[in-house]
Amino acid sequence: MATDYYQLLGVSKSATDDEIKRAYRQLARKLHPDVNGGSAEDEAKFKEVSVAYETLSDPERRRRYDMFGADGPRVGGPSEGFGGGFGDLFDAFFGGGGFGGTQHQSGPRRGDDVEVVLDIAFEEAVFGIERSVSYRGPVACKTCAATGAEPGTTPTRCRDCDGQGQVRRVRQSILGQVVTTSPCAICRGLGEIIEKPCQDCRGEGRRTEERNVTVEVPAGVDAGTTLRITGSGAAPPRGGIAGDLYVHLRVLPSDRYARDGADLLMTLNVALTQAALGAAMMVDTLDGEERIEIAPGTQTGKTIRLRGKGVPHLRSRGRGDLHIRIVVDTPTNLNKEQEQLLRELALLREEPIQESGLFTRIKSTFS
Repeated sequence: MATDYYQLLGVSKSATDDEIKRAYRQLARKLHPDVNGGSAEDEAKFKEVSVAYETLSDPERRRRYDMFGADGPRVGGPSEGFGGGFGDLFDAFFGGGGFGGTQHQSGPRRGDDVEVVLDIAFEEAVFGIERSVSYRGPVACKTCAATGAEPGTTPTRCRDCDGQGQVRRVRQSILGQVVTTSPCAICRGLGEIIEKPCQDCRGEGRRTEERNVTVEVPAGVDAGTTLRITGSGAAPPRGGIAGDLYVHLRVLPSDRYARDGADLLMTLNVALTQAALGAAMMVDTLDGEERIEIAPGTQTGKTIRLRGKGVPHLRSRGRGDLHIRIVVDTPTNLNKEQEQLLRELALLREEPIQESGLFTRIKSTFS
């Protein structure tokens, strides 16, 4: 691409904004492919001219260009690519519908995407599962093989658009003739006419039915995860590419575990004597029972970690950990013998306690 933007537009370095704009309009009318069906060389030249105009029409960009040239630093300049800002430039001068504007999309149509919600259990989210989801939507008509035509017949080319699915129209503007394209109203942009529509789908090439799709839920997913099943969405009219199915997962809560990423959290209640003297206990994990050791003198809040007993990592190997939080239970509803033992323990440890019973009432009478 030429680096002298002034030379590209045919103006001097002291040209005013109006002179730059006028020069660009003249070149755009001459080179733009949607105006007069120019060659590939004209289209490439038009891109260069558009870059030059976008730079020189902005005071800050022009100042930077004058200082550093086309290869110098740019802020928000033409690095966005052709078809972004240039389409807006063309709309400003040609009234829309030109190069970079809205055009008819060629090729096979694409069906709509479909969204469903799938409820799974906590353990199913951890280890993964295969489930079936259903929805009611358009599916390809088997009777006509999605052509929309009665079996034994075939669609014919639309004469209005010559099978292109779009029509070109010429309109006058202040710069001359402008060619625009729009979907053909006769064939609805499909390029074909159905003379004898299929009786089952009425020429649509698709029917509304109940559809079941098998979903592979990977291990390690969490609530809010969305799975995309390519090509399992709605079928488009008369063939083409089906849309995608988006499955939003809703994980039911567990009554035993809480989840923190790939780690699991659980609470284990232990007796006062077990916490004080230590004990070996069996706890339930997602993989079965696991033996843990309660160290003597364990306090409430102590955490025991079992490595690799958490949730599988969704995008990598390995699993998280299971964190077991200890809660020491204070004994209640003590019988006389149990209460006496605790009082003796408190006496040995010289720990002040509340007195109770007949002895306390007699003591308070004579005190």
